[in-house]
Amino acid sequence: MSANRPETFHLHFLTSIDEVDAEQWDALAGPAYPFMKHAFFQALEQSRSTTALTGWQPFHVVIKKSAAENSDDIDDNQNMVAIMPLFLKDNSSGEYVFDWSWADAYQRHGMDYYPKFVTAIPFTPCPGPRICVASDQDASEIYRLLYEAIPQQAKKLGVSSWHVLFPERAECEALAALGVQSRVGCQYQWFNRKYNNFDDFLGHFSSRKRKNIRKERQKIRDAGIEFEFIEGAQIEPAHWDKFYLFYQSTYLVRGRPPYLTDEFFRLVAKSMPDNLLLVLAKKDGEYIAGALSFIGSDCLYGRYWGCIEEYQFLHFETCYYQGIEYCIDKGLQRFDSGAQGEHKIQRGFEPELTWSNHWIAHPEFDQAISRFLEDEEKYIRRYQKEAAQYLPFKAADP
Repeated sequence: MSANRPETFHLHFLTSIDEVDAEQWDALAGPAYPFMKHAFFQALEQSRSTTALTGWQPFHVVIKKSAAENSDDIDDNQNMVAIMPLFLKDNSSGEYVFDWSWADAYQRHGMDYYPKFVTAIPFTPCPGPRICVASDQDASEIYRLLYEAIPQQAKKLGVSSWHVLFPERAECEALAALGVQSRVGCQYQWFNRKYNNFDDFLGHFSSRKRKNIRKERQKIRDAGIEFEFIEGAQIEPAHWDKFYLFYQSTYLVRGRPPYLTDEFFRLVAKSMPDNLLLVLAKKDGEYIAGALSFIGSDCLYGRYWGCIEEYQFLHFETCYYQGIEYCIDKGLQRFDSGAQGEHKIQRGFEPELTWSNHWIAHPEFDQAISRFLEDEEKYIRRYQKEAAQYLPFKAADP
């Protein structure tokens, strides 16, 4: 091999996260966003939550840079310069960026929308990095390589499209500049404005809205319900038994099984305990509800909840107010409470835009979807402005 041979990129598709070194993956992913950790994807695979049977077949992308002529000669993970989660999907479940109507349109025209490629965190509508590039590399080169390689692979496998869900805005804009059209959504986020405590937070509300929240919280106290914060390694097997019972209930009442298995939670408890916060509600000495959140470097991500007894405002207290108190106490700057839920607005969660990107192989459908997305974006942006008018803050506050 010539010492003067220029280095080139080599792109690899992996059918399991175990095909890549965890330390090198995490070095590129960084510590801030817990859902890009190697351990998170590994727990999903080992618990059989992401398999071909569930519609989430791993097909992750690793990009290496080397002077080797043949990519098969490259087996040193030290050459990794970029990573991207990717899944081969035969459904649209667990994505939270809804494209059911697109699949229906394909079917009505006698075409197959599935399989499709999805770059996302399974069952996790939390915005964050989706394409992680080494700091000493030109990210624009990586984006262009992906823009060329993904359609080529899609053609080989008969894949209709590629969807990048909840990327950071800069990632979305970089892909859109290459021709992967963008889509806008809206979620509700809580921001820590250097509050001293929950009462300080409520002090920024209008009088009527502040009284409403206090009445909700008092209702829970009057019911004799107390709360426990249990972090990471302190979460015991008995806690997980209770929590999974609660988590299952949210799906079973809708007549379908949960996305995640009990084993998934026990695996992440072992592999990434520092990222976990379990809030349990207790009445008369028995746990009746729980909410599991993931902890990032500056953000709390509210993810899973359930209960076996119904009380008015129990959901709001367990999932929102307890999380806000935790963020204030720990100095976290943001609370991402997940998708949907306009009821969050009056509780101080601000409407924020989210992003996604979509490459459609079929040119006519690509044009039709492009027109739809243009109209949808106008509606979403108008909705965001109107929703912000219902925030509970005083006129001088956000």
